Amino acid sequence: MKLRIAALAALLAFAVPGIASAHEVKVGSLEITDLWTRATPPAAPSAGGYLTITNKGTEPDKLIAVSSPESEKGEVHQMSMDNEVMKMRPLANGIEVPAGSTVTLAPGGLHLMFVTLKTPLKEGQKLPVTLTFEKAGKVDTFLHILAIGAKGPGDNAGLDMSGHDMSGDGMSK
Repeated sequence: MKLRIAALAALLAFAVPGIASAHEVKVGSLEITDLWTRATPPAAPSAGGYLTITNKGTEPDKLIAVSSPESEKGEVHQMSMDNEVMKMRPLANGIEVPAGSTVTLAPGGLHLMFVTLKTPLKEGQKLPVTLTFEKAGKVDTFLHILAIGAKGPGDNAGLDMSGHDMSGDGMSK
């Protein structure tokens, strides 16, 4: 019976998108989950990155920097709409993660930005990143590279390209 359960779990890990690629990172009192980005077209200059940070501590912390050996520069960004105009800007002071709270970086809001990619991001690979927190310090991890147009972990189809910005910055229209 145990052998059948283990075989079924192994089969599901490969058959269900997101299960095989799920991972969790802990640094200090922070738990980081749902780490992902989208594949990029060959000439894309940049890409967005997404994740969820849960602060299980009693003190706030702040994501103050991101970097990757696969891009010239990494930035912590915010996208917002102002009178139907999309505005994207780096957050010089980072992203605060209050004690006992969860902050999600996702398309259309807070996100990571990788500027001047050295090579295109290819679906199924991993993008190495270093996240730097004000109190917890640095942590080396990676983002799972999902399909172009994917909406997040578990949605790796991304085959319908209509309505998606193909610039590689991870922003959808």
